[in-house]
Amino acid sequence: MAKRVAVVLAGCGVFDGSEIHEASAVLVHLSREGAQAEVYAPNIPQMHVVDHVKGQPTPEQRNVLVESARIARGNIKDLAMLDVKGLNALIIPGGFGVAKNLSTWATQGKNCSVSQEVEGVLRAFHAAHKPIGLCCISPVLAAKIFPGCEVTVGHDTECEQWPYAKTAEAMKELGCRHVNSHVTEVHVDARNRLVSTSAFMCNAPIHHIHDGVGKMVREVLKLA
Repeated sequence: MAKRVAVVLAGCGVFDGSEIHEASAVLVHLSREGAQAEVYAPNIPQMHVVDHVKGQPTPEQRNVLVESARIARGNIKDLAMLDVKGLNALIIPGGFGVAKNLSTWATQGKNCSVSQEVEGVLRAFHAAHKPIGLCCISPVLAAKIFPGCEVTVGHDTECEQWPYAKTAEAMKELGCRHVNSHVTEVHVDARNRLVSTSAFMCNAPIHHIHDGVGKMVREVLKLA
């Protein structure tokens, strides 16, 4: 039987939701590996809406589930309906929605809180010893919830290629072990069954992002 993988989205668009290319890459690679993706998102308002042409917030209001449905082609469920018992793994793509809608990392950094619903899902998979795949900024969720875990968001030294490297330092302050890696690489925390890759934390060609996400998906399925 095909492995069933929950994919949790945080909206639609890099600046206020899920990063669309990462989410699409997850779905493509799951399909290629013969796995069945089941897409979920929380039925909550977005923190705010960003005009992706201007890069500025607008007065508009949108719903995370409704926006995520754009990526899922309408085939999506409310996160409240997720039942870990029928699923083999969990994957959370990145994008600022993870830091704005699934948590408050965007405004509070290491002092953030994770959405109660999202935290419950992460803890359920962890308790069931089922693998969790994380890319881009989403490893901060694991760093906050699972002290002592090992993840990667790429590099911990800021430069043109790694503009968000300070994230790694904040994660270390939470007691997480950050492992430097290239964009096409993943880190596997076998003890916690976490697989992470940096994706768009790196200024890299999009096919390198796609390759790194693919490796993350394959490692998650190996553990499932």
